[in-house]
Amino acid sequence: MNEHTPGGPATTPPPAPADRYGDGTRAVRAGLPEPAKNEPPLPGPVFAAHFHLPGEVAGPYTYGRDTNPTWTLLERAVGELEAPGGEGVETVVFASGMAAVSAVLLSQARTGDTVVLPSDGYQALPLVREQLEAYGVRVRTAPTGGEAQLAALDGARLLWIETPSNPGLDVCDVRRLVAAAHAAGALVAVDNTLATPLGQRPLELGADFSVASGTKGLTGHGDLLLGYVVCRDPELAAAVRRWRKIVGAIPGPMEAWLAHRSLATLQLRAGRQWGNALAVAEALADRPEVTGLRYPGLPSDPSHKTAARQMRGFGSVVSFTLPDRAHAERFMIALHLVEDATSFGGVRSTAERRGRWGGDDVPDGFIRFSAGAEDPEDLVADVLRALDSAAADA
Repeated sequence: MNEHTPGGPATTPPPAPADRYGDGTRAVRAGLPEPAKNEPPLPGPVFAAHFHLPGEVAGPYTYGRDTNPTWTLLERAVGELEAPGGEGVETVVFASGMAAVSAVLLSQARTGDTVVLPSDGYQALPLVREQLEAYGVRVRTAPTGGEAQLAALDGARLLWIETPSNPGLDVCDVRRLVAAAHAAGALVAVDNTLATPLGQRPLELGADFSVASGTKGLTGHGDLLLGYVVCRDPELAAAVRRWRKIVGAIPGPMEAWLAHRSLATLQLRAGRQWGNALAVAEALADRPEVTGLRYPGLPSDPSHKTAARQMRGFGSVVSFTLPDRAHAERFMIALHLVEDATSFGGVRSTAERRGRWGGDDVPDGFIRFSAGAEDPEDLVADVLRALDSAAADA
């Protein structure tokens, strides 16, 4: 295990032949310690609030709010997936995706700074905006599609990109936005939750931060909350890590261990889920009652060309709109294999009428659908049968 100073980086090891392996091999082996006789390949979670510390403070582990051996392995693993072979890549894990989002924004923005946020991003971003403005930070917003955020960059300290956007699934050209933001003196953070590191690598596209909720596709079982921030700049990473220490937004060792264990099946899960999402989207495209269908993997999707240039996989989420709220609710009730639940990226398919939360600018009949790992024929049949049932009861 690579040692790091208290509160210091969990740094991705220097490039090795394994960095040339494929995604599946990398996911299975990411972050594992060097083999040791009679030791497990992935050590169990370390439950410790404090560590033996005689004499002067030295060594990587001192107090449980600062560092933990279980975090170290997970942080190394996430760094290997987000930036394979990248020297100096630093990862900081958090108790949730929103803790990671807040850490980047609130560690970088100061009173008088300007931050650019997507107007069509995750529904908790307006809450973050309120907090930023309460601290005297100016916030501008623009939609994801059409690189509209370019017009808001003048004088900005930080640009926040969410691509594909949640729940509308618009995609923007990350390279173009990064180049413009850096030319304007702004940092760039990309929310990579929906794509996962297998689908998109923001650091390779030039971003300063890759941020995600590990709750969703990364871990994929709907049984833990987790977030992370990955960056290359040690000063930026130190500021994020300091924020974690101040607010105490740390993951539990059990959650960190479960997350690391789940990474081994990431490629297997993602491959099936992405294929299922495309199959569902293709089936929905033929339905007259479905409008506003979005999935970046569809060649007919408005964002497909941009997504294909920067994404390696198009994610598990499909969005579409049914005629009205009642029609959407009938559809949801008629589904058998798809759970009515929020969040996305799990091995069991979920869907919801997104407007019930009130935080997204979507029609009453808007559905966010997350494809799981079921057999594609069964999943598509269930969706079509539910659509038939909803239409028949109209």
